[in-house]
Order: sequence, then C-alpha cells, then structure tokens
Amino acid sequence: MAALVAGAQALALARVSSSLSSPSSSSSPSSSCCSPSSECSSSSGVVSLAPRKRSGLPCILPERSAYMGESVSGFWTRTGISLRCSRPRKPHAGCKASIGAAVLADIAKETVAPAIGKPRADPRTVVSLILGGGAGTRLFPLTNRRAKPAVPIGGAYRLIDVPMSNCINSGINKIFILTQFNSASLNRHLARTYNFGNGVNFGDGFVEVLAATQTPGEAGMNWFQGTADAVRQFTWVFEDTRSKEIENVLVLSGDHLYRMDYMEFIQKHQDTGADITIGCVPMDDSRASDFGLMKIDANGQILYFSEKPKGADLKAMQVDTTVLGLTPEEAIEKPYIASMGIYVFKKDILLKLLRWRYPTANDFGSEILPASAKEYNVQAYLFNDYWEDIGTIKSFYEANLALTCQPPKFRFYDAAKPIYTSPRYLPPTKIEKCRVLDSIVSHGCFLQECSVTHSVIGIRSRVEAGAEIQDTMMLGADFYETEAEIASMVAEGKVPVGVGQNAKIRNCILDKNVRIGKNVVIANKDNVQEAEKPSEGYYIRSGITVILKNATIADGTVI
Repeated sequence: MAALVAGAQALALARVSSSLSSPSSSSSPSSSCCSPSSECSSSSGVVSLAPRKRSGLPCILPERSAYMGESVSGFWTRTGISLRCSRPRKPHAGCKASIGAAVLADIAKETVAPAIGKPRADPRTVVSLILGGGAGTRLFPLTNRRAKPAVPIGGAYRLIDVPMSNCINSGINKIFILTQFNSASLNRHLARTYNFGNGVNFGDGFVEVLAATQTPGEAGMNWFQGTADAVRQFTWVFEDTRSKEIENVLVLSGDHLYRMDYMEFIQKHQDTGADITIGCVPMDDSRASDFGLMKIDANGQILYFSEKPKGADLKAMQVDTTVLGLTPEEAIEKPYIASMGIYVFKKDILLKLLRWRYPTANDFGSEILPASAKEYNVQAYLFNDYWEDIGTIKSFYEANLALTCQPPKFRFYDAAKPIYTSPRYLPPTKIEKCRVLDSIVSHGCFLQECSVTHSVIGIRSRVEAGAEIQDTMMLGADFYETEAEIASMVAEGKVPVGVGQNAKIRNCILDKNVRIGKNVVIANKDNVQEAEKPSEGYYIRSGITVILKNATIADGTVI
C-alpha cells in the first residue's frame, strides 16, 4: 500500500513539475502563497512530497474540497509541494495517503501552466471622455433648454445614461463629461445619478463634468470650437496624478443609442498595436450615403475617409467586411463601414496630435482622423449590433417607438448589462380600464379609461378618460399635481399637466410638463413637413409635431 501511495505521489508530482517547467509556461505565475496557519497530518500542518530539483518558482495550487469535506490548498516550496487543510485537525494516520492519492492526483490533472497569449486590456488604464455635443440644432426644439445628452429617451432615461452605463458595465470608472450648451439639466442628472454618495459607486474612479470655460491668453477666450478643440482645452487632466496609469483615451459621443463592451474595443486596439482605433458599423447601400465612410486594407487598417459620398464615389468606398469579422453573406449585404463617432487613442499620440501635429484642427471626424490615417496606424473596429445616432427629431422619434416592437432591436432591460439612470423612487403606474397595445408605460403614471397604441409614456404622465394616444412619444413630467390642485385648475378653466379628456394625439412628441386640454386634436392631417409655431406651443419637424416643454394647448385646439 505504501508503495502504491508513493507511486501516485511521484506521478502527480511529475505531472505538475512538467507543467510548470515546460517552455509554454514561461510567464511568471502569481508569487503569493497560502499562509502556514493550519495543520493536517502533522503539527506543522504541511504534507511535504518529493523535493524539486529546481527552486525559486512559486506556484499556487488550486484549492480543493477533497479531504473529509475540508478545503485543501497548496504551493511549491524549496523542498517540494506543501498542502494545507482549511482548519487544524488532529494527526490522522491515513491523512497523508488520502491527500496524496485524492487531492494531489486532482491537482495534477487541473494545475496546468498558464497559456501564453496577448495580455488582456486593463480598464484601470483607460479614461473615458464623453462629449456633450454642440448646440443640438437638429434636435431642436427638444434642445431648447437642455443639452443633447440630457434629452429623455425610453420613458425613464436620458441619452447620457447610455455611454455612462456602457462604461460602468465595461469596468471603466474614470469618466469625464465635456459640456458647453444648456448644461444645467445634464449636470443635475449626473450629480443625482453618478456620484459617490447615493448613486452608482465608482470606488477609486471618478465622474467629473468639464464645462467650457475661458482661460488666460488669447486662445483661452474661445469656447469649444469642435470635438477636438474641446479635448485640447482639457489635455491638462491627463497630466494629473490620477491619470499617471492612463494609457488609452476613449472618446465617446453623448447622443447615441447602443450597448457595447468597450473593453473589447480597447482589446482590439491593443492587439493590433494601433495608435488610433475607430468604432464602425456595417452599412448597406440604402443608408451608406448618409454617413462618413472608411476604406480599409486587408489588415483592417484605415486608408482614407469619404464624407457622405454619392454615386461612383459611394461605390469606390466598398470594402471586404469579412476582414473585420462579418460572414461572406453579411459582407455582400453590407459592403460599407461607417464611423460610429467613438475612438480610442493612445494617450501620448492624442496629446501629440492635439498640441503639436494639428494644433489648429477643431474636429476629430473631419480633420484630425483623416490626416492621421496617412501617418499613423489607424485601425477599424467593427460593431455589428444595434446602433443609432440620435441626431435629429426623426431619428429620435423612430428610435423611441422602435423600443415598443417585439422583439425590440434595443432593450433597456438587460439584466446582465443594465442601463442606469436616476433613482426617482416613483410608485408603480396605475391603469384603470385602459387599452394599451405595443407600448411602454414608465413609472408613476396615471392612465384612466384611455387608449394607448404604439407609444412611449414617460414618467409621471397623466392621461384622462377618453383620450387616444397613437404613435406618440410622451416625455412625462417633472412633478405631480394633487387631486385638489387639478380640480381647482379645471374649475378656473385652466389645463392641468398631462393629456385631457377625449384628446386625440398621433405622430407626436410631447415634451415634459405639457398641458393638453380637453378635446384637443393633434394629428397633422395636412401632412405638413416643417412648421414653426412657438407662440402656439409647437413645431413640426419631418412631419412630426413637437409640443414644447411646459406648453399649454387649450381645450378644443386642432393642430
């Protein structure tokens, strides 16, 4: 029996030694080891097996529950393998044999040398810059009093929640948000949602708003002139002591809808040795001419750009998208790649480009990146999933209503990678004798004997009896009115917040805190494409009626 045990021990030891000393395990394992605080078959708590001829190579062996229900761990020593149980036990005659035959054989099977491969990207070396956007003229009037990233979406969220949540879910906890226009509501939302006190806890990370400001000197008198200029004015943050570990800078837009693991993006950037990596989406012929396109070589390196090409220029931008991971069938269907407007830069390359190489360039997409492709290794990273640029009233409207489809192309309710937002602690929605089809109804709403079809109803919305809402995005309200206040307003001939009795609303965006009176009809039956009626409380953009924030539409009005 003793000979059998000794043979099993020697065989297991030989296997472990072979794994650890093979050429494929040249990378250094962890140098930590278990503390010699527990005992097993002797007063020292150590089972020492055959000595190793080579010493100085530390190796932690995996913990196993193998001896009388107790976990057993081990590590190499200068004299052999040391195994320890999880707590002291009296010496047992069969302990050495049991551990030697059961545990060590198991360890020998599962303790293998770490595979050699490319190092994994570390989120601690990444800082994210989220651009708050310009004046948002294409999203006007929704941006009349708020920045683009602060525009509500999906009934309960803001656009800024998308890149913020993607960063959190990717493990990136060093985040700057650059703002300039109408930033009050954006700053308030960020402070309430992403902070150290009662929001998402960032540990040793941070979330900071970098607002446009004037500084001494002639150049410091200007506001942000573009995306690159905005980052240039704050390059000093990369020289702060908190940024000493930063190797890559992730530049994001605050007005896109998508779910993405940024660390896969960073990994591609690192694996290819790129100076700059640009996120891109595959495009078919029907939409390609609406975007800036990129031409790549057989290795995925970007050669040049073309902004919204047409005709022969469009055909010239076709690429083999199988290089980036598409199947041959998908590559035939989508032969173009369009920039997503998100980038990864090596930190030193970004500083060099902004400060020395192109000190007067104001925009990344139209100036710095096309010029850099001629001098640097600029790679394309393909994102083959749902992505939408919420840049216009039409795209905003369509993206919101697309959330009601079954199945939707984008889901806010993903348990594994949630989209975070401000915790408002609202009560559940109350629905009384209503007909609701293919719609999203958010928190804290009151719906009474109404019809809602293919619509999104935002937080704190109130819809009265007889109202019909179809193909409509209702952003909700910032506050409640009590039943007494509502009764008093009705008695005085005023209109409460929400949609009044027997109102008919179609193809519409209702901004926050709107007051829609009784028997109002908003349908745009004449199919007007563009109209500006701010004095009457609405605009029409691309055939979609937009009721302004805090606007009042009097009883019986027809739009």
